[in-house]
Amino acid sequence: MNKNIKLAVAGAIFAAASAAQAGIIIPAGDWTLDINGNVNTFAIWSNAKGDTSAVSGGIASIRDSLGEKNTQGINAGLLPAWLGVTGTTRQNDVDVSFTISMQPGTSNNSAAGSASTNVEYRQAFLTFGDKSWGSFKLGKDLGIFASDAILNDMTLLGVGGLAANASGYSSNSGGTTTLGGIGTGYIYAAWKGQVAYTTPNMNGFQATVGITNPNQFAATVASGAADIYQDRFGLEGKASYSFAANDVTGKVWVSGASYDYQSATAAQNFTAWAADIGANVNVAGFGLTGYYYNGEGVGTTFLGSNGNNSGAKRDSDGGYVQATYVLPTKTKVGLAYGISSLDLASGESASSNHLVKDNERWTAGVYHPLTKHLNLVAEYSNVESKAHSGRKNENNIGSIGAILFF
Repeated sequence: MNKNIKLAVAGAIFAAASAAQAGIIIPAGDWTLDINGNVNTFAIWSNAKGDTSAVSGGIASIRDSLGEKNTQGINAGLLPAWLGVTGTTRQNDVDVSFTISMQPGTSNNSAAGSASTNVEYRQAFLTFGDKSWGSFKLGKDLGIFASDAILNDMTLLGVGGLAANASGYSSNSGGTTTLGGIGTGYIYAAWKGQVAYTTPNMNGFQATVGITNPNQFAATVASGAADIYQDRFGLEGKASYSFAANDVTGKVWVSGASYDYQSATAAQNFTAWAADIGANVNVAGFGLTGYYYNGEGVGTTFLGSNGNNSGAKRDSDGGYVQATYVLPTKTKVGLAYGISSLDLASGESASSNHLVKDNERWTAGVYHPLTKHLNLVAEYSNVESKAHSGRKNENNIGSIGAILFF
């Protein structure tokens, strides 16, 4: 995993304990290799209630075709199983590194149970720079906008929300990951090809700006899918300030994104944008996180999903609040609430529009470090999806499992 993800995960696991744990370190000539990752698996129970028809763009699932409301499954959580290799060296007064990783699923629903279709490759990038003038990153990695929202989500170690499949039924197993707080508090940062520059750390202040692969949107028109044409790169950036004073540590951040959205239908050409602000503060075992985002044309859950109606942009906003406490046993307990809202575009009618209005989630979690690297996790989440038409679906989700880092 890259440095930001490793630090965020270490913080989530150990809270006020030690710094991030390195992976398996191997000296190799001029290079130092860090082999790192995790394996996690959860038993997941969920039930569905509410309307028997799905909310378009909703997170909460519906009862199946036989009316069955209870489903179970075994799956990885929000953080996929991970195997990453990072190589670092310093040459000609420049720090140089590469990272390549893969994310195999820990669950498969085929009869043989051996299909490998849910294997992902989320990282392949190089960096070069120096602490005096900053660094450049080229390749595929976590997006810049909304990255801190997911890295500060306590369900990064657990399950959180579940995605509904194309028919609106629950997806308890067979996927690479669950949703965590994606779509119920923040838009997914995703894994994007990018060229980005990060400033040096200036007494806690740091900023990143970059261009990204522009093909992030899922375009739809009345006649179905449309080809997408992009005339410029996506633009993303963020700035953060980290602080520590006595027993108080924390971070404040802002980020933003802008994409030109162009399709074969001339009326659909527009610029979509989003911006956010968040903060995390920790003191004496207590942790508090608050986050808010707002945008036009970016949709909800995934960047660009349901962001427009025939070129008319839909406004969206949301956020989450999260409180955690580390007990004397080092067990972390947490409670989180998140919501993502999507408005109708100009001219759309609410009376018969089953487009999602709100995806809302409550999560209570317990995270216990059984060993230095192994953590036991139990969570309960309530997820509710409401449409502009009044249609509503609701899920109760329970999970228990473990996550092992190396």
